[in-house]
This record gives sequence, C-alpha cells and structure tokens, in this order.
Amino acid sequence: MKPSLLHLNDEVAAALREGRAVVALESTIITHGMPYPANLETARGVETVVRENGAVPATIAVVAGKIKVGLDDRELEQLAAAKDVVKASGRDLAAIMVGGGSAGTTVSATMRIAALAGIGIFATGGVGGVHRGAEASFDISADLTELGQTGTTVVCAGVKSILDIAKTLEYLETQRVPVIAYQSDDFPAFYTRSSGLKADHRLDTPQDIAQAMLLHEQIGSGTGILVANPIPQLDALDPAFIDGTIAAAVAEAEKRGIGRKELTPFLLARINELSQGRSLKANIALVRNNAALAARIAVAHAGLKDINSGTAGHNR
Repeated sequence: MKPSLLHLNDEVAAALREGRAVVALESTIITHGMPYPANLETARGVETVVRENGAVPATIAVVAGKIKVGLDDRELEQLAAAKDVVKASGRDLAAIMVGGGSAGTTVSATMRIAALAGIGIFATGGVGGVHRGAEASFDISADLTELGQTGTTVVCAGVKSILDIAKTLEYLETQRVPVIAYQSDDFPAFYTRSSGLKADHRLDTPQDIAQAMLLHEQIGSGTGILVANPIPQLDALDPAFIDGTIAAAVAEAEKRGIGRKELTPFLLARINELSQGRSLKANIALVRNNAALAARIAVAHAGLKDINSGTAGHNR
C-alpha cells in the first residue's frame, strides 16, 4: 500500500488491517453509467449488498485530486449529482490528481487502486473489451491490458454486449488472464446469460474461486482473474431484442462519429432509451448480483488467508 497516494476511509482501513473481507467498487457506473438518481440509488444498494454478504465495500473515485478508497454517503451523493466529473482510466489518474479534478474510475483505474490498497477483489457490471471493428480502429479497452498485469480478481457479468466478445476472449487469452464462469459453462453477455461462447473454466462455489485466487497468486502469475457471473435468469433480457437494440445504437454512434471515451456512455444511455428502461433495470440487477458474489468470494478468501497464515506461523 502507498498511503501517501491513497485516502482510505476508517472502515476500509480497519478492515484491511484486521484481514477482513473487502470488496472494491468502481465509480464510472455512478458518474457515467446511469442517470441520476438511479446511479445514487444503485451505488448505495450495491454497498448494502456487499455488507449483507459479510464484506466491507470500498467504492473508489478521485475526489478533488485525491484518490479515495471508500466513500461516505455525502461523497457518493456529490459524485452522483456532479456534472463536471470526468471518466478516468488508469493512465489518467496522475494528470487528474495534479489538476485537482474529480473522476469516476473505470475498471482499469479501480483495479490499479485496489491493488495499491491491498484489496484483492473488485465487483463491477461488465468490463471493457475489444470494440466491434477494432481491426480498423484499434479500439481495445485498457481494462484488458490491466487484467494482464494487475493481480486483482474482477467479478462481472461478462463483457458488455456492445463489444466483439469473441475477440475480447482471444485478447484475454493473449494476456494470460484466466476466465472463470460461475455456475455456467458459457461466457455471459452482460444483459443475457450466454454469449454463445464457452468460458475457459467453470467453478461452482465462492470457496473454489477463492482457492483459485490464492493459488494463482502463489504461482506468481502476475495477472488478474476474470470471474464471469451470469445475470440472474429473471432479470435477463431476450437475446434477439437486446441484440437488435444494441445494433441500432451502434449504427447511430457510427453515423454521429461518436468514439473513444464517449462511446460506451453514449451506447448505454441510448440502449436504455431504445429499450424503454429495460436495459437499466437489468444493469442494476446484474451489478447487485456481482457484488453479492464478490463479497462471498472475499469472505472465503480472507478465511483461506487466515488458515494459511496460521499454518505458516505454526511451521516456523
């Protein structure tokens, strides 16, 4: 941990000192992923879900040039309502801090900060990936390269179905990132439970995933782990409906020349409009589902670390 860089709230700092389960949460879902006040309600709800499943939530953001690990309710509310907050990937953090700005942290930035803080697991909605047409645009999310070099386990509902999922899985393989589907053989597609593609591995309990995390670290792999947790069946959208909606939103973005950082927020907002709010409802459900699983994995992981620590101490 680098305390001079990070500002941990008291609850998170105490939990980390005591070896208790902590789950990192990103903040672009608050600043750029959902409209107000649904973003604030979701942020509060996700933190509650983490607590209900035995872990301490640590929502991460940059606030007035300071990296915050764990936000209080006032900070959450200010972040959700702010209009001048930027979207920060890992590469943006230093410049934003120097300028005293505030930012919602993407998956890549949140992973990096979580690793600095000593938090091993992070829950989000979906990670970024290889964009459609990347063979021409080279538009590949920094989330994937961060997964290839930062040892944080990321629990998500797969990659956003606005992306090229097959190419994303190929890129993750190149980056040596294990892809584990929870209680499923298929890799999910965010709004739907299956992308039609198989995941590399299937594990069926939080305890097994926690054990894989520990072994992955002990092997010295140096990469993160992607845990793909399908959206609950009752909240999943019809594949034909959402695929058609996404195609219409992508075509509109291309026509309007929208790309880079602006693309994903535009597509999510437009998909929500075209689906008459159904995609937002599904998004909230899957984020809460991921937070619950991440918390259960974090609890199991903390228990395993305690056992191993006790064994090491006994052997000495």
